[in-house]
Amino acid sequence: MNPATLIILSLLLVLWPIQPTPSHAFDSIFSFGDSYIDTGNINLLGKKFSDSPYSDNSPYGQTFFHRPSGRYSDGRLIVDFLAEEFGLPYLKPYLGKKGSFRQGANFAVDGATALDPTFFKQHNLTVTSSSLSTTISSQLQWFKELKPSLCQTTKDCRDYFGRSLFIVGLIEERDYFEMQSSDLNMMMSCAPTIVRIIGGTIKELLDQGARTVVVPGIIPMGCLPAILTDFKFHGDNSSFDLKTGCVETYNKLSRYHNSLLLKAVKELRVKYPHAKIIFADIYKPVMNFVRFPQRYGFTSRPLIVCCGKGGEYNWLPFAMCGSPHVNVTACQNPSTYLNWDGLRLTETAYRYITKSWLRGPYADPPILDARTK
Repeated sequence: MNPATLIILSLLLVLWPIQPTPSHAFDSIFSFGDSYIDTGNINLLGKKFSDSPYSDNSPYGQTFFHRPSGRYSDGRLIVDFLAEEFGLPYLKPYLGKKGSFRQGANFAVDGATALDPTFFKQHNLTVTSSSLSTTISSQLQWFKELKPSLCQTTKDCRDYFGRSLFIVGLIEERDYFEMQSSDLNMMMSCAPTIVRIIGGTIKELLDQGARTVVVPGIIPMGCLPAILTDFKFHGDNSSFDLKTGCVETYNKLSRYHNSLLLKAVKELRVKYPHAKIIFADIYKPVMNFVRFPQRYGFTSRPLIVCCGKGGEYNWLPFAMCGSPHVNVTACQNPSTYLNWDGLRLTETAYRYITKSWLRGPYADPPILDARTK
């Protein structure tokens, strides 16, 4: 993509507002993933384990909800913007089990993985997430538990889920984070297994009647301040890309994972020609934010965290956003920051990404082109 085209696309993403689609193309949304799209399940699960999630605390949610909403951002997430686009209510966390889920449910949980916890134990990897017992398989099981309340017969379910939008992904980063003590070859060797699990989940949903499925890739993990801080701490400066300031080894892993995921999506399209299976690229838009931050209104130092404290990137593991033990404040204007808390993005970043998935160029096909007629 030449520079002139990129500038035009950047301006369109900035200026093109998200507005409800008049046709209300989808009647419901169902999402599976981790903290990038979790709207509160971690709060409910965390309380179960007597471990209050940081997203329960201020300043999370300050931009839009003006209070913590269970979302790991200053405001809305991609699933929230998609709901707005199709005139649907914001997705309720499934574990709340309150009210009707006829217009959708969110099964995503912060810290969820594709791989089963036994995998990490077998490889002597230390589990750092209290919710690691939650996998995408767990989320699929929750969906199956909910299904009888939504539809009864095979035909009814195919009709109902055929008018729904499914989002499956943005979960795999945690699998790789839990392998940080391993070398790159070990992590890359696990990528096919991780992708196979994601593909199997999509297949099950398609068999249940899903017809439109958005499959997001993973972000450039080497640009996350949490990863950057870890590499700096260990004095590993040789892995940094001098142009972007990101850790190239982790970005290489992200690209490899995404290439496998795209291949899996193409294979599923052949097996399910009636379905619209959308590969949603999050790697490229985030890299554009990092390389050309000021085109999107971000600060010239895009790797700095908005809500954090200390260190080169305003992020330290013992002074994280929302920590009840350390006084951590947010930046004055989150809309000028790409990264919110060292691991997740700001509402502004999510808005731009959603636009690029709805209308292109970073979704194949764009969601609005694949919507149910």
